[in-house]
Amino acid sequence: MADRTAPRCQLRLEWVYGYRGHQCRNNLYYTAGKEVVYFVAGVGVVYNTREHTQKFYLGHNDDIISLALHPDRSLVATGQVGKDPYVCVWDTFTVHTVSLLRDGHTHGIACLAFSADGQRLASVGLDAKNTVCIWEWKRGKILATATGHSDRIFDICWDPFQQNRLVSCGVKHIKFWALCGNALTPKRGIFGKTGDLQTILCVASAKDDTTYSGALNGDIYVWKGLNLIRTVQAAHGAGIFSMYACEEGFATGGRDGCVRLWDVDFKPITKIDLREAEQGYKGLSIRSVCWRADRILAGTQDSEVFEVMVRDRDKPLLIMQGHSEGELWALDVHPKKPLAVTGSDDRSVRLWSLVDHALIARCNMEEAVRSVAFSIDGSQLALGMKDGSFTVLRVRDMTEVVHIKDRKEVIHEMKFSPDGAYLAVGSNDGLVDVYAVAQRYKKVGECSKSSSFITHLDWSMDSKVLQTNDGAGERLFYRMPMGKHLSSKEEIKGIHWASWNSVLGSEVSGIWPKYSNLSDINAVDANYSSAVLVTGDDYGLVKLYRFPCLKKGAKFKKYIGHSAHVTNVHWSHDLQWVLTTGGADHSVFQWRFLPEGVMNGGLDVNVQDSHGDSNSEESDSDVSDVPELDSDIEQETQINYDRQVYKEDLPQLRQQSREKKQQVGSLKRQRGPEQGLRLHFVHGYRGYDCRNNLFYSQSGEVVYHVAAVGVVYNRQQHSQRFYLAHDDDILSLTVHPLKDYAATGQVGRDPAIHVWDIQTLKCLSLLRGFHQRGVCALDFSADGKSLVSVAIDDNHSIVIWDWKRGEKLATARGHKDKLFVVKCNPMVNDRLVTVGIKHIKFWQHTGGGLTFRRGVFGNLGRLETMMSVCYGRSEALVFSGAATGDVYIWKEPLLLKTIKAHDGPVFSMFSLDKGFVTGGKDGVVELWDDMFERCLKTYAIKRAALSPGSKGLLLEDNPSIRAITLGHGHILVGTRNGEVLEIDKTGPMTLLVQGHMEGEVWGLAAHPLMPVCATVSDDRTLRMWELSANHRMVAVRKLKKGGRCCAFSPDGKALAVGLNDGSFLVVNSDTLEDLVAFHHRREAISDIRFTQDSGKYLAVASHDNFVDIYNVLTSKRVGICKGASSYITHIDWDSHGKLLQVNSGAKEQLFFEAPRGKRQTIRNSELEKIEWASWTCVLGVTCEGIWPTHSDITDVNAASLTKDRMLLATGDDFGFLKLFSYPVRGQYARFKRYVGHSAHVTNVRWALDDSTLLTVGGADTALMIWARERGGGEGEGPLYRDNRPPVDSEESDDDIEEDGGYDSDVAREKTVDYTSKIYAANIREMRGTKPHQQLKELSIEERPPVSRAAPQPEKLQKNNVSKKKKVVEDLVLEHVFGFRGFDCRNNLHYLNDGSEIVYHTAATAIVHSLSTGTQSFYLEHTDDILCLTVNQHPKYKNIIATGQIGDVTELPGTTPSIHVWDVMSKQTLSILRCPHGKGVGYVNFSATGKLLLSVGVEPEHTITVWRWQEGARVTSKGGHPDRIFVVEFRPDSDSQFVSVGIKHIKFWTLAGGSLMYKKGVVGSVEDARMQTMLSVAFGANNLTFTGAINGDVYVWRDHYLLRVVAKAHTGPVFTMYTTLRDGLIVTGGKERPTKEGGAVKLWDQEMKRCRAFQLETGQQVECVRSVCRGKGKILVGTKDGEIIEVGEKNAASNLLMNSHTQGEIWGLAAHPSKEMFISASDDGTIRIWDLADKKLLNKVSLGHPAKCVCYSPDGEMVSVGMKNGELLLLLTNSLKMWAKKRDRSAAIQDIRFSPDKRLLAVGSVESTVDLYDLTLGPALNRLGYCKDIPSFVIQMDFSADSRFIQVSTGSYKRQVHEVPSGKMVTDQTVIDRITWATWTSILGDEVMGIWPRNADKADVNCACVSHTGLNVVTGDDFGLVKLFDFPCTEKFAKHKRYFGHSAHVTNVRFSYDDKYVISTGGDDCSVFVWKCL
Repeated sequence: MADRTAPRCQLRLEWVYGYRGHQCRNNLYYTAGKEVVYFVAGVGVVYNTREHTQKFYLGHNDDIISLALHPDRSLVATGQVGKDPYVCVWDTFTVHTVSLLRDGHTHGIACLAFSADGQRLASVGLDAKNTVCIWEWKRGKILATATGHSDRIFDICWDPFQQNRLVSCGVKHIKFWALCGNALTPKRGIFGKTGDLQTILCVASAKDDTTYSGALNGDIYVWKGLNLIRTVQAAHGAGIFSMYACEEGFATGGRDGCVRLWDVDFKPITKIDLREAEQGYKGLSIRSVCWRADRILAGTQDSEVFEVMVRDRDKPLLIMQGHSEGELWALDVHPKKPLAVTGSDDRSVRLWSLVDHALIARCNMEEAVRSVAFSIDGSQLALGMKDGSFTVLRVRDMTEVVHIKDRKEVIHEMKFSPDGAYLAVGSNDGLVDVYAVAQRYKKVGECSKSSSFITHLDWSMDSKVLQTNDGAGERLFYRMPMGKHLSSKEEIKGIHWASWNSVLGSEVSGIWPKYSNLSDINAVDANYSSAVLVTGDDYGLVKLYRFPCLKKGAKFKKYIGHSAHVTNVHWSHDLQWVLTTGGADHSVFQWRFLPEGVMNGGLDVNVQDSHGDSNSEESDSDVSDVPELDSDIEQETQINYDRQVYKEDLPQLRQQSREKKQQVGSLKRQRGPEQGLRLHFVHGYRGYDCRNNLFYSQSGEVVYHVAAVGVVYNRQQHSQRFYLAHDDDILSLTVHPLKDYAATGQVGRDPAIHVWDIQTLKCLSLLRGFHQRGVCALDFSADGKSLVSVAIDDNHSIVIWDWKRGEKLATARGHKDKLFVVKCNPMVNDRLVTVGIKHIKFWQHTGGGLTFRRGVFGNLGRLETMMSVCYGRSEALVFSGAATGDVYIWKEPLLLKTIKAHDGPVFSMFSLDKGFVTGGKDGVVELWDDMFERCLKTYAIKRAALSPGSKGLLLEDNPSIRAITLGHGHILVGTRNGEVLEIDKTGPMTLLVQGHMEGEVWGLAAHPLMPVCATVSDDRTLRMWELSANHRMVAVRKLKKGGRCCAFSPDGKALAVGLNDGSFLVVNSDTLEDLVAFHHRREAISDIRFTQDSGKYLAVASHDNFVDIYNVLTSKRVGICKGASSYITHIDWDSHGKLLQVNSGAKEQLFFEAPRGKRQTIRNSELEKIEWASWTCVLGVTCEGIWPTHSDITDVNAASLTKDRMLLATGDDFGFLKLFSYPVRGQYARFKRYVGHSAHVTNVRWALDDSTLLTVGGADTALMIWARERGGGEGEGPLYRDNRPPVDSEESDDDIEEDGGYDSDVAREKTVDYTSKIYAANIREMRGTKPHQQLKELSIEERPPVSRAAPQPEKLQKNNVSKKKKVVEDLVLEHVFGFRGFDCRNNLHYLNDGSEIVYHTAATAIVHSLSTGTQSFYLEHTDDILCLTVNQHPKYKNIIATGQIGDVTELPGTTPSIHVWDVMSKQTLSILRCPHGKGVGYVNFSATGKLLLSVGVEPEHTITVWRWQEGARVTSKGGHPDRIFVVEFRPDSDSQFVSVGIKHIKFWTLAGGSLMYKKGVVGSVEDARMQTMLSVAFGANNLTFTGAINGDVYVWRDHYLLRVVAKAHTGPVFTMYTTLRDGLIVTGGKERPTKEGGAVKLWDQEMKRCRAFQLETGQQVECVRSVCRGKGKILVGTKDGEIIEVGEKNAASNLLMNSHTQGEIWGLAAHPSKEMFISASDDGTIRIWDLADKKLLNKVSLGHPAKCVCYSPDGEMVSVGMKNGELLLLLTNSLKMWAKKRDRSAAIQDIRFSPDKRLLAVGSVESTVDLYDLTLGPALNRLGYCKDIPSFVIQMDFSADSRFIQVSTGSYKRQVHEVPSGKMVTDQTVIDRITWATWTSILGDEVMGIWPRNADKADVNCACVSHTGLNVVTGDDFGLVKLFDFPCTEKFAKHKRYFGHSAHVTNVRFSYDDKYVISTGGDDCSVFVWKCL
């Protein structure tokens, strides 16, 4: 048989010709070692110019496109393209990887930059969003990520002087970034008038916030901060591609071919023009420059590298060159000399010296060159062109011999015949032309059989035959020189070929993978003397095969480096080298060939570390010469761990089922049982597919696992304790080096790893989020700080965790086949080894990744499947156990020797201080010395050796050993058969525990009289177990077939067993010997039952859909029950033995009569009266409630009822054991549920007078014994409950019909939808074209010339404010009237011992000083703040966190985020961009102040924990499907917190990096039920208090309800505050003030006694949303936006702050002569405010929403327009009603007094303006109204002379009307001459410039011109207040913008003296006062 192994020789990369200049920039640097680093194709190159040597970095698997140099100049980072591109940080000295950065980008990594301190790396992706990532590269961790720009980014750099600042530039933009927390926030550079907005190509930062950048037009743009301050014109003639900053200054390089040097202040030093240089040429373009002391490097677009010495700047040296743009296909080697020639689409032909590694000649052609060939003596060179012509040159002077064009299409291949007489030329037309060399290349023949283009040609030795390959995959032969087609097989067989370049033919069939198309391999070349073949393919691989290789899918060695296509390969003339060319990468690689002999000398075998796949790797097909797999291993690799439904899917299923339950809502669900279960003992150990999963703990207990249970077994007491937090099969286990903690990994879609304390069984850390399917191997590092895990996904990925923090440190793909073991090096922390199917790899942890070296077998051994591995005492020695039974000894990575140790695989190995112990499939344990030189002792595991103390029996001698460990003087062994034994060093063995072997266990029966049970399994055994304290297997019998059911006779003497082949036996239950056997059915027997009385009948149910009834005494079949339409699942007899109940797989419930099996129909009412001997059925009315809502997926497999008929236990396909109260009526009854089994619980049975429940799990092979615990009883209150181990069940899922109470405020809040500003719709429904988009109609004369006499009158009447007209330059926020109380809570806090308070409204956080009454503001939020909290830890004094609304999908600035900031300085300390969808609903700091907790308002209500100082997200988890109101840490904890919300309370624990919770258990307290909880407080001894919607406070200990404080308030308890100093608790809620009661109460520490406070603010305060307690004072925030301070002693209320309550504020007017203003709101009030003292002067409740207000010109009167169309006039001083009128039914939009106080104009939604007469007193006669108004009115202004009124409308039209007639003025000249008394219109040419560009979604709502007439302020739907100059006629005028409001600013006014601007908010109910500067 042909040898299909890989060749033993090798290639080693020796030289790369080329440099990647195209499409890349800034990729050429000097290293600290004065070497040059750059890249080409997929290779990083370090080139030593002095010694002319190259080193290669091969860690990438695709083209490298970016490179950055670390400040220390010895490390570099390179980024690649590809689907999952990654960054490698590597060392240029050793070319080893230092760190791998994965999972940050898609498509590719376009730019990289190290920070000045070298700690961080910035990367920019090639994806559509040009994502920017900031890495802590040493740990491989992303610190922050953000959308970069909508277009390409070309360069990015860090500010060397400011740690957290970066600059990026690209297509038409430059951005300045700030990194804060995990938020990367960009600000765009402002080009202004200084320069054109254009593409910026490169950038460098300098001191003093200066940035230099190179632009596309050749200018240098200089930036200061965000602003362009100057330009250096024409620094280059064209685009500046590269800028390099160094100590000396800056170097720039451009498309004009020049390098310019500048000093540190960017003054020019010198200019070097490379086009003028000796090797220069027109069109030379520089892509990269580097300047180091006196040397400069320049890299060009055409792949050259120049080096310039500053002293000889006119003599640049060309130190590296390669082909440039276009593909490179042509390659040939000189027949006699070490020369190679290449030709490319760049139209050049180049001759290379292979010895000197240099270009020796270059010739430029007219056409692109696609093929070349040397003549036989090497004197001539033929070139095939892209246009179908070919040229022949003389080699010595490159002169033309001949140029011939016979074809139109490209020439692909040319070859001279071996005798030198002919040249064959193959073209794309599919023809080969033959030319005679001697006759000046006259055409003498043509080969024309090919149907497709020619790809390869080969001549025969005698030059008589030519073979061709074509694109259709045909191989044809022609007689030369005529070209006659040859077809006889015989003739062809004997031909000897001069060369072999054919990719087709039997000799090379092995190069094709088994299923591949025929275009993948571009070139081959055979080396006859070494019998190897080299190939180049479309995947960038160069491969080495044996030649000939006849069998498809031969093995090979593969080499990476080229990027996409390897276009050509050739051996050099002396076979020393292989040359390969890359298509798109234009590079030529020269590989040194290392024949076999050289290698075994051990010549640097692994030159390069492997990564992913590098250097030489074995191929992917199966090896022929390796023995077949051991059956056990084979079986194990076949196991599939996928589940139809994973436990993770339960929440979705539940969500679907909640919808279903809503239909059942009206029915009450039956209560769960009082009693419970506790897991007592588990029989079983998982050995059949796991290994190394058995350990001693610190205290000498034995730790192992079975099913989903971690078992801690006490050898002295033969008792077990359990870790039950897993929810599916555990597959792996390891213990911490100190043996106090265990780590276990499980099956799952996102499988979890738990690290838990063996003593307390508490979970310390839960690791998930990176694996799939399951975790099959685990190991702790030597220091115990990290944990390595391996998954069973397709790549068998490896993850290293910092398990305490729950962070992933590194990941890598392990291997394509299964990995069995991972082991950490005991000496060196970052080294590990993995073994598996045909593989051993030695790994090194580097940054965020791992690099590996494969084990090198050399001649000493074969590549074997390794099953076990250990480190020896010296760090480099590794010992691995192979499937053959040999132990391999390694010195990384070389094999030293092998030793025969076992017959069959060495499954386990354990290292001791002075030696090793191994265990194999042969069932022998061997002790070895420390180098495996002597076997010191062997122990065969045999029945005879078992000690009398054994707790069971060995199933067979010499069972296969799967786990082994030593300690406490014993050897602990786990076998494949599920036994755990302890071997004493002297020889005796004790069996500790055992279980069934591989296969499902279904059969289970309890003995009727004795404490014994029987099980039968697919492992073909029937076993008897003792249930008393002894817990052991007492008998076992092997069966010929597996069985699925068994049953005892009533006297317990006989045991019936049903088998899978349709037969059944009855055996003696003592001896297990056969009594009788029958085989009547073909399919499996599914259930078998004796009648109760005397066991007269035996019913046998099968999957054939029948039940057979046998007479036991006569041993005859007496009846057959027919009628089931599907297989039978369960049968039960009645107590008389007459009636049989049958369940089938089609969910039928049938009844049959014994003995004949006649079918009966029984009505439900009758049915309940029948007494059943047993109840194991799952159908019928009495157990309707056991089926879960998602039962279409999961089946209930078994049930069992206690004899007292109280409790029904069920087992289902989800691995749950559930307990129900019987009968289970109605759907979806409540239950208690227990986990332990993994996927299926196949059977459950009560035993021992119902004190014990037995369960078996299908595939998990475990038999579990549960003790029944009687619940109830007085002595067992919840306090007793706490002393019991925490294995209490989870209660059943959430219940729908408990409405949890109702309150209108809560209901409103539950449904609030927080939309972010960017979705701000227009607050008014405007229609029409926006003003800045309207086309002007030109009037005919376009404004008549103004008569000389009268100049144009003033636009606006100047109220002589001050003699000097002052322009307002700026606005500063001075005061805000507002507090967000209506939908937030706990958002008001004392600071600095109560001298200041902090709270929020709109998008502003406010710090309000109580002593001075002044305010300061934090204004960095971009949208409404929803929550606020204060850090209570003294170390973080005055630190606040606030969370805002946002939208995840949108731009970077608008995602929901949390800002952490300092109260005093208003400095932002950290910004956390959140995963919360719509906004952050609540935030809270932990006890140490280091962690921050947040919860979202999106549907999942995600809870997230942050390390806020680092900006790192610790973990996130969906909290609850309904709104969560509060999440708070316990005041003494960093890991425990509580969340409350709609019908929800959960007690959370942060374990490592994961969240685990327990639901609050209401259970035992009378009449308590799960309410909607609104607030939470804490007490000592783990007490938690939660305030409920009905006014009760629930008191919890741990997660159990202890008691209820009934009616703490009469309405909902919205807020609670725990005082840390004395533990007193303040509550706030809804309550009418009475003698005893009030909305605020102060309680003692236990909430037993309280004192109420009645709050006085002029009216009763009923609803409190926030409370905080300071020194003797309580701070209260109300729903109505008031802030009150209450004294604890005197209970006096002091109102600190007033604001409008919920509703939009539209009305606003400033007093004409005093520092006052008035506001009118939808909350039905108008309020008068004092601007000087910043306080509320007066308020009137009008009973209806008010929409507009206006002062009369003398300030005596106020007019108010209402939403219902009414208008009111009040006297200013007394606010008494003077007049009211209602002529309209829709809202009044604006209301105005005329300047002469004679008229009142009223504009409404009904598109009218009514004019009323004021001169006649309160009668208000309507004088007229304005007609023809196109839409609703927005604003109105009177002219100064009271003769005109201007009206702005909702259709973006402004009209002028005469007053009082109401006639519309159409004459523009008249309008132009009007002087207006006021201007509030947003329309008109004078204010055209206030409309922004992006106003398609949002409008400008309001405007106001100052009284000086020089400024206009506007308010818009983006929540901005803007300040413009007036008039403002140019579109998009310049302005200043001010943040603070949330989405809509509804109105804005200047105060009478222009000192203040007042603005009102829509959504935020707040009034802002700005000071004018």
